Amino acid sequence: MAILSTLLWTPAAGALVLVLIPAQRAQAVRLAANLFAAAALVLACILLARYDAADPALQFNEFYPLNPKLGSAYALGIDGLSLPMLVLAALLTSISLIASFNLADGVKGYHICILLLEFGMLGVFMAQDWALFYIFWEVTLIPLFFLIDRWGGKRRHAASLNFVLYTMGGSVFMLLSLLAISQYDLQNQGSLMASMGQAAQNMPAVEQVLVLLGFLIGFGVKMPIFPLHGWLPLAHVEAPSAVSILLSGILLKMGAYGLLRSVVMLPVAAQMIQPLLMFLALFGMVYGGLLAWRQPDMKAMVAYSSLSHMGVVLLGIATLNRTGFIGAILQMSAHGLIAGALFLLVGLLYERTHTRNIQDYSSLVQVMPRFAGLATLALLAAMGLPGSIGFVAELHTVIGGFQQWGGWMAFFSLSILISAAYAMRTIGLLFTGPVKPQMRDVADLTPPELAASAVLVGGIVVFGLLPAPLIELSAASVGRMLAVIGERLL
Repeated sequence: MAILSTLLWTPAAGALVLVLIPAQRAQAVRLAANLFAAAALVLACILLARYDAADPALQFNEFYPLNPKLGSAYALGIDGLSLPMLVLAALLTSISLIASFNLADGVKGYHICILLLEFGMLGVFMAQDWALFYIFWEVTLIPLFFLIDRWGGKRRHAASLNFVLYTMGGSVFMLLSLLAISQYDLQNQGSLMASMGQAAQNMPAVEQVLVLLGFLIGFGVKMPIFPLHGWLPLAHVEAPSAVSILLSGILLKMGAYGLLRSVVMLPVAAQMIQPLLMFLALFGMVYGGLLAWRQPDMKAMVAYSSLSHMGVVLLGIATLNRTGFIGAILQMSAHGLIAGALFLLVGLLYERTHTRNIQDYSSLVQVMPRFAGLATLALLAAMGLPGSIGFVAELHTVIGGFQQWGGWMAFFSLSILISAAYAMRTIGLLFTGPVKPQMRDVADLTPPELAASAVLVGGIVVFGLLPAPLIELSAASVGRMLAVIGERLL
């Protein structure tokens, strides 16, 4: 069975089914969307169970030529880098649909957009052809634009337009880089991605740097990295909370995933701009942490913390060594769980109180003990507390960075201290002090909400205490990527 195609097209089939259901039957729409999202999650878990972590090669390959002269094909495959992202995308899509249960307006269109967004995200992580990758990359823009513009907050129109303009602007640079590589002789090696990787080696070093800078802008907008992060706070704050889960948990990882593939394809250029990547990473970590620290709006705080956490991913990629790469991949998974949990919990709290200003809360532990416990664990993980997956990821990254740059990692330590400051400030304001009168009757998490939140927070803790399976999942693929880099640097 072509399991990758089955997984890829399951959410697209779900969106098609929803088109056929009358808009008035909101419950039927919800049920169908959740069933197709759950089916995709089950398929992702089957994929995880069948995956051979010891084999560094691409697995479950599917290849159907589309344009033999160009070498373009419907080429799918996964490795230890893409598989964790596939499972995370399927999981967070199901959780975002559970978090959307109270949506009353435009239920049918909303659920169709969510499933189409999942289709695009899965395609990005499966595609082994740059042309196919670029198509799926652009596919994610359309449903996300409508999700923010139609179901967002007061400034949703500005946020959706801002997001699309930034992302499309970055996509232009990515496309120019792809076209620049394609000008060189593309040997037909089974897919356009493999051919381009080989052709890139024939380019002069200066052109390789320019191409990698194009990829850095294109993927850096999505990650985002400083100073390409302008769309991030507005989009996160104005998007529905369930959409913010996907935006932060998966969409940002698409940028990191693409950049990591580009660095492996162009290691000579990566080595030449290594100091720039290191500076952008460390500056973004400190800058994002400081902005998160001063935010009164809790969604804005989580959004800016994402800028800081994705700086850890960029730093791991910039090390060009094994420990740093593993740290970057771990941080991609860790941030997906942590940001997903925080946006989910903040969204559930907002539904009950209609305020996100942290100053409006106090001593929620007395009225919402289940919420308080899960939120505290997620916030502690965000600051990299030992026992959480965030700590394991940051430890690998800082060790990889220290091997490469030594004392510069003092700035990494500074960003950790800033993370601790905003996490502890949030915990203190939310859960200590006297109960405010308007907060006395706030309901705690319902069983479905508790289950969705517990899955994410449980993953943070379980992988924090037992990280070996997650590390082993990517270790062989990281070894293969470093072997390719080593060959191309000779």
